[in-house]
Amino acid sequence: MGACWSNRIKAAESPFHTGVNSKNSSSRSSTVSATPRSDGEILESSNLKNFTFSELKTATRNFRPDSVLGEGGFGSVFKGWIDEHSLTVAKPGTGLVIAVKRLNQEGFQGHKEWLAEINYLGQLHHPNLVKLIGYCFEDDHRLLVYEFMPKGSMENHLFRRGSYFQPLSWSIRMKVALGAAKGLAFLHNAETKVIYRDFKTSNILLDTEYNAKLSDFGLARDGPTGDKSHVSTRVMGTFGYAAPEYLSTGHLTAKSDVFSFGVVLLEMLTGKRAIDKNRPSGQHNLVEWAKPYLINKRRLLHIMDVRLEGQYSLSQALKAGNLALECLSTDSKLRPSMDEVVTSLERLQDMVKVSQKDRTSNHDGHSTDGKANGRNAYPRP
Repeated sequence: MGACWSNRIKAAESPFHTGVNSKNSSSRSSTVSATPRSDGEILESSNLKNFTFSELKTATRNFRPDSVLGEGGFGSVFKGWIDEHSLTVAKPGTGLVIAVKRLNQEGFQGHKEWLAEINYLGQLHHPNLVKLIGYCFEDDHRLLVYEFMPKGSMENHLFRRGSYFQPLSWSIRMKVALGAAKGLAFLHNAETKVIYRDFKTSNILLDTEYNAKLSDFGLARDGPTGDKSHVSTRVMGTFGYAAPEYLSTGHLTAKSDVFSFGVVLLEMLTGKRAIDKNRPSGQHNLVEWAKPYLINKRRLLHIMDVRLEGQYSLSQALKAGNLALECLSTDSKLRPSMDEVVTSLERLQDMVKVSQKDRTSNHDGHSTDGKANGRNAYPRP
């Protein structure tokens, strides 16, 4: 919600010629069948509230410009209010805050993506997936109603400057990475494997406690079934995040999501966008530029976000950097599963908590594990 879609890949006859049931997953409420289904079948099978256009118009104060939370290829997202129990329209400023996404029929996303969103989020329930409350399907109006995520997107906190968006600490970044990884692991382990296909920082939303929730399932696809190893599809996604084998063949697997996760983890470590034409020559593509730095401990510190200085130990940075490198492997078979990623991040989270306790109890400024007096002891090259 509120994602920037300017770099979204719309199709790919020739890509880029222009430029579950694991310990980390909660059970699925029902089987999700292939998308897109017919309007009637989807809407009858989902446990969502069917809002009238008039209700959502009232809830958002007539879609007032000052209630816009974000803009995306789907359309605009507006802030609104409903009663928490009856889900009827509430007076502005009272009741449950909601985010209402209104389809822009001239946008990149359309009715098919709207159906996919309902098909998946209407039936998939997990703490790390954003909650879809309802929809509106009336005349030409297509809207989706979600829980409101007060802290906005990870993208805003990582890349936007200003008093409202404070730089996220190392511990919060690792917490967000773990939550997002759990969301992906749940999808991959669901009864019918779901491939998210558009994992990026703008689709990771944060609640008041910085718990991460995946949003925007318009491009999600059911994974391969039977003895099939992949799903063949048009290349869709966002420039800079898509896996190389997917771009070249159109073959989509769960490991495609793992690559995208590696890109996002790299963004969290460096504080740099996946693609940025304003960076010096040779640094436009973050993955291509940063991968050689992830192997060596001294070189790794050279690319870490300077806003994080003094907040992490060398061993923590190395663990995160190595995990990113594994996820970004050119050979998809060498990438870890998302369950394995979750396990690695849980161990890293434990390290972070221990170091935070040590820092609290150690008042003389001395520390081991690659830190001294609150600053990295290892010089930058």
